[in-house]
Amino acid sequence: MAYDGVLLNCVIEELRNKILNRRIDKVYQPEKDEIYLLIRSRDEELKLLLSASANHPRIHLVRSTKPNPLTPPMFCMLLRKHLTGGRIVDIIQPQMERIAEILIESTNELGDLAVKRLIIEIMGRHSNIILVDENGKIIDSIKHVNEAMSRVRQVLPGLPYSPPPAQDKRNPLSETPESFKALLKSTSTNKKVENVLLNSYMGISPITASEIVYRALGDKPAGVLDLSEEQLEALCRSFSEFFDCVKHKQFSPAMLKDETGFPRDIFPFIYHQYAASMMEGYSSVSEMLDAFYSQRDRLERLQQQTSNLSRLIRTNLERCQKKLAIQLEDFQQAKEADKFRLWGELLTASAHSIPKGVKEVSLVNYYDPDGSTVTIPLDERKSPIQNAQEYFKKYAKAKSTLDKVSKQIDESREEIEYLEGLLESLEKCTDESDVEEVHQELVEQGYIKKSPRDKKQAQTPSRPHHFISSNGFDIFVGKNNYQNDRLTLKTAGANDIWLHTKNIPGSHVIIKSGGRPVPESTLVEAALLAAYFSKGRNSSNVPVDYCPRKNVKKPGGAKPGMVIYEGYNTIYVTPSEEKIQRIRKVN
Repeated sequence: MAYDGVLLNCVIEELRNKILNRRIDKVYQPEKDEIYLLIRSRDEELKLLLSASANHPRIHLVRSTKPNPLTPPMFCMLLRKHLTGGRIVDIIQPQMERIAEILIESTNELGDLAVKRLIIEIMGRHSNIILVDENGKIIDSIKHVNEAMSRVRQVLPGLPYSPPPAQDKRNPLSETPESFKALLKSTSTNKKVENVLLNSYMGISPITASEIVYRALGDKPAGVLDLSEEQLEALCRSFSEFFDCVKHKQFSPAMLKDETGFPRDIFPFIYHQYAASMMEGYSSVSEMLDAFYSQRDRLERLQQQTSNLSRLIRTNLERCQKKLAIQLEDFQQAKEADKFRLWGELLTASAHSIPKGVKEVSLVNYYDPDGSTVTIPLDERKSPIQNAQEYFKKYAKAKSTLDKVSKQIDESREEIEYLEGLLESLEKCTDESDVEEVHQELVEQGYIKKSPRDKKQAQTPSRPHHFISSNGFDIFVGKNNYQNDRLTLKTAGANDIWLHTKNIPGSHVIIKSGGRPVPESTLVEAALLAAYFSKGRNSSNVPVDYCPRKNVKKPGGAKPGMVIYEGYNTIYVTPSEEKIQRIRKVN
């Protein structure tokens, strides 16, 4: 993620324009590594986030704050004491380091005005928020660093503040074309150009270094020793133009998104190495950062929730598959029941001719037209009639087992199909309400033990996917079994068209026809959606059944999403991302 010195420079420029000379009204600490400063003015209240999170350290304005704990942490209380009512007099970035210093004028213990520094160090797991007094001594920090944690630099109350150790890198803002060329020409090993830039200049992330190189050389990687004079000039131009924009504060914040809309990275400018369709521009860097981190937090939280449920479902699925394997083995053995019956009947018919005390006997199978011979094992301690009775008992037991196991196999296969459908539902979840419905279904089906949370949880039904066909028909796609039931049994009219993949776990799909004939193109689009939102999404020639909704029934006692249907037709489609994107999505 490119929260580097360049992006921080962009953030500080915005903060200088918005919060300079304003006063701090309130201080909150909702998380152990996050601080919110509420900054007031005559016409608005701004919220400034300072995060020392190991995963997402940052500073920027936000629209909303997290819920505040009932008892504020000690560091929060200390900041309130020193900063509440204080005026922000300056915000600086030492060279191009990932460090922001907010200078705040407030009264000290003697009632005199003094300027304190609130320093935010954005350095991964070493990130910190440090309050320093007017004499350069640390008042306190959100993370304490003692000698056992670092021999190089301690961050503790009462110690003089010292910045993180210098990395002996150049400031790109003070670089000249001549010194830039000299640096590249002095490189003795044939490193990639982007690696040379990354190791030589402060504030540059790998993605920023590759962007500078891309603007000069395109997507053809080059070693520094292989550069021609023309390429060297192009690199020098690209580097100068990039940092001239930084010097003159000509920022154009942009967010990188993948094909699914998931936010991938953030930049101070439009980065040319990515397709324009993947870049989303913003008028404000804080607006971009707020959108980026809130979306990522939501999606990461969603992924965590789905991951936990997915693990639970897969565990139960493996259990069912092992149980089915055992049941199939038992079924195979029980199929020998007819053999025991035959042996009993043959022994009974020939008992008079079988001597007692033999271990086996060969008898003619009078059921076989060819008159084949059957060898029957015997218990020499028992008479032929007693052996026949034993085989009749084995036959009765095997016959009973066969019926029982056959039913168990059907139940196991049904449960496997159901669990596979739940996994598909999880993959289609787009918000927390979707995940919650899957969770509630698992509770109701006995896979998760009920808890007070489940009893108190407010049930807000989630909404299915909504598409509009090329002919203007509304098409709805269920995301989970509860949605499938509501969509099919409550939302759909009797003459609406119902679709589902044949013998493949997937979503219920409804075409709202309103009594109108459904054109073939709409039917194909709905079938594509049914195939795409199913386990067969990556297959070709997926069969999709369709029929009027009135032909779909739910058997008594069936699990959520399970239905039976009749009077259907089948259409074959090959789903793809490209085809689905052509269908207009409403939500």
